[in-house]
Amino acid sequence: MKQPHSLSMLFLAMSATFLVGCNESTSSEAGADYGNNGDTSSDFDQAALISNIVDGVITPTFQQFAAKSLTQANDIAALCQAEAGLQQGSVDNAALTSATETAEQSWRTAMNQWQRVEMMQIGPLLNDDGALRNKIYSWPVMSRCGVDLDVVSFENNDINGTPYDITTRTPARKGMVALEYLLFNPSLEHSCTGSVTPEGWDNRTDESRRLARCEFAAEVAKDINNNANQLVTEWSGENGYAATLKSAGEAGSSFATVHEAVNKLSDALFYIDSVTKDGKLATPLGYFANTCGTSVCPEDVESPLAAHSIDNIASNLIALKALYEGDQGIGFDDYLVDENDASTAALITQSIDAAIASAQAYEQSLAATLTDNEQQVVETHADVKAVTDTLKSDFINTLALELPQTSAGDND
Repeated sequence: MKQPHSLSMLFLAMSATFLVGCNESTSSEAGADYGNNGDTSSDFDQAALISNIVDGVITPTFQQFAAKSLTQANDIAALCQAEAGLQQGSVDNAALTSATETAEQSWRTAMNQWQRVEMMQIGPLLNDDGALRNKIYSWPVMSRCGVDLDVVSFENNDINGTPYDITTRTPARKGMVALEYLLFNPSLEHSCTGSVTPEGWDNRTDESRRLARCEFAAEVAKDINNNANQLVTEWSGENGYAATLKSAGEAGSSFATVHEAVNKLSDALFYIDSVTKDGKLATPLGYFANTCGTSVCPEDVESPLAAHSIDNIASNLIALKALYEGDQGIGFDDYLVDENDASTAALITQSIDAAIASAQAYEQSLAATLTDNEQQVVETHADVKAVTDTLKSDFINTLALELPQTSAGDND
């Protein structure tokens, strides 16, 4: 037994931005041996690899997010009770402060777990152009004004004469991104700049605004938990995608061979390339066009209000390590060793460990570090790139895999 180790498709806007930024082809590429009947030549037990990654890595990751999202919902509901209690005189400021800190930490804990889920975009998280994923986490698409408008619509239980239903609202107005805005935004002013603004907001007291935002946050948190449970069901249910992967190669399976299912799992590894490296590091560094043009842009980090951006990247890398190594069971590293490429297996592990250490070494937020110590972020990007360069070359070549389109070709 191995000792413990310490997306294929994203929504089109992000993918297009990153691909165009590097003049990158959108056609996929394959390892040198991909044409060898679409498989490697050894007798490695690929079905066991699939079973371990599905049951030992992905399933518990999804289940743990569902559990943490429930805790988050309960803690935010408790915060709203404390806020209402303070206004009624039954709760003091110390109790409200404690409830606020608990709710904020609950969001951080849930976000850390979600960022591990983000690395495992396969099956239900990709279906319908990522519809379920986006309901939980729509980044980088977000609408702070939309959230402000929905705070009032939820309070009034009215959307153009129809009762408010969060399940029908667009992802940019809800999910973990909306919760970050509702919990960590220091301003109680709305973020709308056009002619449409939250009705009556400018005339409300701060106390009234805080309670309205909190009550909508509680509704958002419940919706996240419902969608997290839906993810678990679509993944682990009797006819879920986990069972589909594990039945690869059997009669009636949607995967003609086991190796096709292995390739589908390997696609998830490349989130670290097209999103973590390019979206979360290269874009704010100015390697791609961003809000500031093509210069360093702290505004474009992932979780700016909670100052949680570098934590997200570290969680992505930790999840990558678990996916690659199979946690305590069979992983892609074992497959590489069986294919007589122990050097690549070790190099990827060493590179992931170095990137994790780099991401965990920050003494301030990613946004602040971009301003005060840009070189540290440059080095983190280089550390992540060292991982992706090997994944896109020796890894796919040795295992006869095909790259997802989002990672094909040269990249920054």
